[in-house]
Amino acid sequence: MKTIQEFCASNGACKEGRDWAIANCKDMNEVWQTASPHWLRWVALRSGVLTTKELRLFAIWSARQVQHLMPDKRSIKALDVAELHANGKATDDELAAAADGAYEAADCPVSYAPRAAYAAAVGAIRAAADAAAYAVIVVSEHDAAREAQAQWLRENTNPNFA
Repeated sequence: MKTIQEFCASNGACKEGRDWAIANCKDMNEVWQTASPHWLRWVALRSGVLTTKELRLFAIWSARQVQHLMPDKRSIKALDVAELHANGKATDDELAAAADGAYEAADCPVSYAPRAAYAAAVGAIRAAADAAAYAVIVVSEHDAAREAQAQWLRENTNPNFA
C-alpha cells in the first residue's frame, strides 16, 4: 500500500489536502474513512483507486440524484441502460443507443441534469473516471449532495491504494 506521502506525490495532491492527511491519518485507508467529502471525491477519482465498474456506478448514482430534474425520458433511459451495462446486463450496442438519446436530450437548455445522465451513459463507453467526475461536479453544488456522495463511496466501493 502506498503511504500518504507517496499517494499525494504521485497524484499531485494540493498542499492543504496532503498536510491534513499526513497530520490526521496513519494510512490511506484512514484518509478514505475520515476525509472531507471534497477530498474523498478527489481521492476516489485518482487512477486505480476504484474499479471501472465502481466509477461507472458512482457516476450513475450521482446522476440519479438529479433525475427528478430530467424532463426527457431518454436521459432516464440512459441511466437505466448504463447501470445494466455496468452490471453486465446490457450490450454495448444498447448502451450506445441510450447514450445517443441522452446526448440529444442533454442538448436542451432546461437543466444541467440531462448532461449528468449523458455523462453517466458515456462513462460506460469511455473513461469512467471522466464521466464520474463530470456527473459528480454537476450534482455536487450543495453540502448535502457532497455528503451523500461521500457516504455512497464509503459504503459501495473498495478502494485500492496499492
